[in-house]
Amino acid sequence: MERVDTILTGATVVTMNQQFDIIHDGAVAIRGAQIVAVGTSAAIAAQYESPNTVNCAGHFIMPGLVNAHTHVPMTLLRGLADDLRLDVWLLGYVMPTEREFVTPEFCRLGTRIACAEMIRSGITAFADMYYFESEVAETTAQAGLRGVLGQSILKFPTPDAESYDNSLKYAEEYIQRWKGHPLITPAVAPHAPYSTTQDILRDCTALARRYDVPILIHIAETKLEQEDSLEAYDETVVPWVQEAGLLEAKVLAAHCVHVDRAEMHIMHEHETTVAHCPTSNLKLASGIAPVTEMLEHGLTVGIGTDGPASNNDLDMFEEMRLAAILAKTAANDPTALPARTALLMATRQGAEALFLGDATGSLEAGKLADVIVVDAGPLHNIPHFKRDPNAIYSRIVYASKSTDVRHVICNGQWLMRDRALLTLNEAELVPLADAYALKVDAFLATRERDILSKLLAIGGLAQAESFEVQAKAIARDESAVQRLLAHADVQVLKEVHYRQYDTYFLFDDPAKGRVRYREDDLMDEKGTVTSVRSRLTYTMPTKERDFNSAVLLSHSRFISDADRPLRFYREYFQAQSERELQKDRRRWHIHYQGVLFYINLDRVVQPSLPHSFIEIKSRTWSAADAENKAQRIQEMLAILGISTTDIVQDEYLEMHKA
Repeated sequence: MERVDTILTGATVVTMNQQFDIIHDGAVAIRGAQIVAVGTSAAIAAQYESPNTVNCAGHFIMPGLVNAHTHVPMTLLRGLADDLRLDVWLLGYVMPTEREFVTPEFCRLGTRIACAEMIRSGITAFADMYYFESEVAETTAQAGLRGVLGQSILKFPTPDAESYDNSLKYAEEYIQRWKGHPLITPAVAPHAPYSTTQDILRDCTALARRYDVPILIHIAETKLEQEDSLEAYDETVVPWVQEAGLLEAKVLAAHCVHVDRAEMHIMHEHETTVAHCPTSNLKLASGIAPVTEMLEHGLTVGIGTDGPASNNDLDMFEEMRLAAILAKTAANDPTALPARTALLMATRQGAEALFLGDATGSLEAGKLADVIVVDAGPLHNIPHFKRDPNAIYSRIVYASKSTDVRHVICNGQWLMRDRALLTLNEAELVPLADAYALKVDAFLATRERDILSKLLAIGGLAQAESFEVQAKAIARDESAVQRLLAHADVQVLKEVHYRQYDTYFLFDDPAKGRVRYREDDLMDEKGTVTSVRSRLTYTMPTKERDFNSAVLLSHSRFISDADRPLRFYREYFQAQSERELQKDRRRWHIHYQGVLFYINLDRVVQPSLPHSFIEIKSRTWSAADAENKAQRIQEMLAILGISTTDIVQDEYLEMHKA
């Protein structure tokens, strides 16, 4: 008799091997980290003995589930900002909170919570991408789980790196430390095409190929991502990353909701694998991934939960069930993606998607002992029909729950036995998570009350402040502008013609100021739009001072390029009200006595105002400079023949209300 460490016996063994063998009254023998044998209980008992023989009658013995895509430290952000679009959720709430709170300690705690949750739901392997991934790896290994763990790399500063160069260096050091570990496969994780560049992708690919590790990346998660790629590069996402050479590495692409057949063909040619995340894609309204078509194209597709801040759990039983049901709905065909295929995607094919298919994902002699035991007898899973052998898969995918998982073994180590966690202490995790929640709540509550803080959270590096001296007056004679431009002290530097569309976000307390979203359409001589730019400006209602009741000093506390659509800012700011303004603006950049000024000739179209207006502006930086420029503006008003009665101090919105 051969001696082994553990024998699981008396259960229905669902092997998920190439033949999809199901063994009734079956057993699995485990020695060290490996499965030694799989067979009937009688055959295993005749050849093997163990001091740890576990009777699993009335249960399924299965491969551990594989979570093909997640961000495990984000358990600490679960429920942070739900029911928002992806861009508002990610750029407006998640990333600002991450910049404030994500540290090595944050990642360790979030990972411990996630590992406990995943073990309880029968997951033995997962693919992760986040920051401080070496801390994630260490915590995962201590919990006893298997992970393909990617160090995130982006084109802008992240919580663990001030620059892209630092991110790449950190990633290489991380790979060197963890490569060859029995549980951890290090990976490189350029976040997404829209948050990187082709040069970054080339560097990431070179790093991954040098160490023979996978690349994890988000691809075509939203329709907007594809549209933006077409607008910017005249091609969709997959061809764009192919150009960068990314697909020459072992790539696991998350989501792929909006890839077309041509892109699927490219991915198949390069053996790129896919992580399908049905709950997250539905919750963020990203869409339904064409999983059936992917499988028809021969792509290897696993199933992932995505991060617990966008799902909001790490329950692969839910994901399997939803993946099967969604595919049927999308195809209008109840035979699409049957239960056996869904379970395959969550086990053997999921392991293949993580490039671990030779080692795990099925119950076969020689493979690693990643095994779960699932109770087959709860009320929600009876009766048991035996006529159709595929009924086993239906019972697991459509009826089983994560709470039915009884035992979990990974790499031959017991992680949960009789529902008791053996490598983690749940009780100590709860108060630690609650303490983080209090801090995050306080941070966001403070930010929500301060419009400038909300702007700074999304403004990136382009934000700035601006002081302007300016005068505005009714232009009763528009030709007077030409008199000023022809003056001996004036040098015309540039002339432009804009059509401007302003949306003002107004808040319950006017003292908070207001935010203006402006789209400038640059017009040519024929009135054709030649370019468009968008800007955000935050102003306070009061002026800093005035000069002789004609020239005002104003302060814009925030100016930035608006790199998101109007819809984003509308949903992000949740203003009490909005007002829109449209005007036709002719602008001249001039030097008056060698000093730069801007002359605007405005006609307010919507809402309509009865007069045209002339503005003279210049940016300033000191009290003395402001005094100097205010004097020059008054001289130019005199050249224009503007009388004091035509001076206007209200902004266009206030004029309309008056």
